[in-house]
Amino acid sequence: MLTGKELILATKPFAKEIRWKSWYFTITSLLLLIGSIAGTMYFDNIFLRILCSVAAAMLLSRFFIIFHDFQHHTILRGSKIADVIFTAFGVYMITPPNIWKRSHDHHHNNNAKLFSASIGSFPIMTRQKFMEASKKERFEYLAVRHPINMLFAYFTTFTYGMCVQSFISNPRRHWDSLAVLIFHYTVAVLLVIYFGWLTWFLTFFFPFFLSHMLGAYLFYAQHNFPGVTFKKNVDWSYTNAALESSSFMDLNPFMQWVTANIGFHHIHHLNSKIPFYRLPEAMAAIPELQEAKVTTLKPSDIASCLRLKVWDAEQNKMIGFDEMGAIG
Repeated sequence: MLTGKELILATKPFAKEIRWKSWYFTITSLLLLIGSIAGTMYFDNIFLRILCSVAAAMLLSRFFIIFHDFQHHTILRGSKIADVIFTAFGVYMITPPNIWKRSHDHHHNNNAKLFSASIGSFPIMTRQKFMEASKKERFEYLAVRHPINMLFAYFTTFTYGMCVQSFISNPRRHWDSLAVLIFHYTVAVLLVIYFGWLTWFLTFFFPFFLSHMLGAYLFYAQHNFPGVTFKKNVDWSYTNAALESSSFMDLNPFMQWVTANIGFHHIHHLNSKIPFYRLPEAMAAIPELQEAKVTTLKPSDIASCLRLKVWDAEQNKMIGFDEMGAIG
């Protein structure tokens, strides 16, 4: 039974990029994305335009996860061409690459710690802390974790969180957040002026809205699911946080392709240097990785994840309002 460093070492053979595959998946996904966006603008049939809009949203999600691998220095490291492609994509997705990398690295290094800044993560309160919190603190905590926040992630997590909030916190350091925001909404205005509201909606707004919503929920559910564990900092370990606090999202082949295998999240957290296209290979080869905590996109599983609100230290699990008792 492999555990700790031994298990991480067992994953190292899979943490080797296959360069041609990285380029193949990057280029084909990008071309499909560009083609679907072009279809939303130039097809005459409204149903084909809507289909292309949905496809664009799915491909934005896929390419974002490939972008995420590049930010981890997992694929195409050292390529100036890839750097240009993914920097441009980060700007397009209202995700300034520097801010994303810093916040996401913090998330990986502090995943499932009870008492750590919730940078790049959904905040976690213990039941006791929640009961002792002010009404304002409770509201802010629950608002971030609320399904409406994930539904409108295009505005809340990305426009406000990634750009507005980071710029306000440090204008000199995060000037690029303001630049990205100005660029994004300038493109939106120009689309409306020159192509009309329908084209703006199908080409720009709907793909962003849907892909950001999907991304926000996936990120939430992969660290907030029945059976997840959180530890005090002194009891925390990197390996346990990966295996016990990151889910395996069991998806059908199509959604697995759309999400670029991000559902193998426990393996990604164990070794973020494994390229997304080798995650299934690693899981198939290492029995310990097959004993994952599982969730899906079934409505019942989504509801089970969304009902979780606080960490109950006595029961050693996340609970919802129905288990919290009276709240003052």
